[in-house]
Amino acid sequence: MSNDIFVLVEHRDGTVTEGTFEILGRARELADAADGQAVALILAEDAGPIAGQLGGMSIIAIEDPALAEFSPSVYQGALAPIVTERAPLLLLAPNSGVGMDVAGGLSGALGLPLAAFATSIALDGGAPVITCQLYAGKIEARVRFRDGRGICTVVAGAYPASAGRAAGSPRVETVAMPAVDQRVRFRRLVRPEAGDVDITREGILVSVGRGIGEQDNIELVEELAAALGGAVSSSRPVADAGWLPRTRQVGKSGLRVKPKLYLALGISGAPEHLEGMRDAELIVAVNTDPRAPIFGVAHFGAVADILDVIPALTKRLG
Repeated sequence: MSNDIFVLVEHRDGTVTEGTFEILGRARELADAADGQAVALILAEDAGPIAGQLGGMSIIAIEDPALAEFSPSVYQGALAPIVTERAPLLLLAPNSGVGMDVAGGLSGALGLPLAAFATSIALDGGAPVITCQLYAGKIEARVRFRDGRGICTVVAGAYPASAGRAAGSPRVETVAMPAVDQRVRFRRLVRPEAGDVDITREGILVSVGRGIGEQDNIELVEELAAALGGAVSSSRPVADAGWLPRTRQVGKSGLRVKPKLYLALGISGAPEHLEGMRDAELIVAVNTDPRAPIFGVAHFGAVADILDVIPALTKRLG
């Protein structure tokens, strides 16, 4: 077993995701403390352009046409021999659809424990200690791996992305692609159609969650957004209910936004939603639950009923 910290690099359309950079910074710190090294794992048809975005990192690259698009079984099969042979102390991955698919499969195939929805990773006596969110952040669990090593998926925003960006040239070791099960294949990516409003370009977003209660109350949110000169967006439950179009949804399964002001109304703050909005310049949250995770990222917050706050704020702005 080594003391190295491996990081699965997630990339979309040739660009490394913010979640990957968030993990890379912490991986370097952990590797230094464990007297190991941080190693980025790139799986792609051509790893060169992706490696160039990581700066002075140690990189293991697996290149093959089968890795041109993401497939859980292909990724798992490609990674299994590397993880088995090199035996890192930790394999870290973003707590995204890609990361969870790969981590879950590797955990089962290799018999390694998996700590998902991690918000904090530390070392205690050289062994990883991981804090994980349960039930949308309402419960925190501290995890120790019995045999000292394992796999961990890290929620978006747990660490700053800036710490993961490094100057310098990458040091790339290319590893041959093993024979893998390719019965599950990528066919095509279906992108959402453009909506009436592009929330990724809006400077002010008034975002509503299940706390709005019913569809008729959306009109109140629209009036507030108009008074602020912004647009209405939502968390997933509102989009799932059909109260707002899917193109207004913020989060991992929606859109990532970075407005100057993000007003979160009745949104609890599940990790999937936080992934899409935590980079906003100013976050103001209103929720009746004082323990709602959204208050953990908000710059300002109020414990109140949004159906009282929205009309009062709209009137004040009028």
